[in-house]
Amino acid sequence: MIESILTVLIAYLIGSLSFAVILSKVFGMPDPRGYGSGNPGATNVLRSGRKAVAGLTLLGDALKGVAAVLLAKWATAAYGLPDYLPALAGLAVLLGHIWPVFFGFQGGKGVATALGLLLALNLWLGLACAATWLLAFALTRVSSLSALLAAGVAPVYAWLIEGNPVGTFAMAGLAVLIFWRHKTNIARLLSGEEAAFKPRKGTSG
Repeated sequence: MIESILTVLIAYLIGSLSFAVILSKVFGMPDPRGYGSGNPGATNVLRSGRKAVAGLTLLGDALKGVAAVLLAKWATAAYGLPDYLPALAGLAVLLGHIWPVFFGFQGGKGVATALGLLLALNLWLGLACAATWLLAFALTRVSSLSALLAAGVAPVYAWLIEGNPVGTFAMAGLAVLIFWRHKTNIARLLSGEEAAFKPRKGTSG
């Protein structure tokens, strides 16, 4: 019991590392919470024109999802913990990203971290969700809509790929978190005010 609680807590703390804010400080860039959408994530960092930093942000946010789930998988095997622990750790790392204790509980929308944890939980599940996001974004150029579609089908993919009720329930929880974090985007989508993604010109690297 103690090992399970500690694993979930560590997963939350891993999620609380906001790479958008950390890397922006390292590279002398403005705080991503102060421009564009105000969201500390890779898509907003890309609006600064610093593609390399945006790429590092995306990688860091995804890898923390991978790290939390792999840690839980190791703990499950090493200590004989419940087999649903990796899914709980996945939800915890996502909660940490959305409400990070290290950054005043003002975090990102969780898309990259969700992708990382999905890939670590089940490679095919992660790839299916990533393909859904990429297809939706290619067609619409609207990042929020793409994320919502990918999150919405995650429980369906989980059931089709694994047929595990616990895993499907966990993916439903992930979808709820993503939808909640995108509630303002949903309002703009419904009103037709959500803009397509356009990177800022004139800056590179």
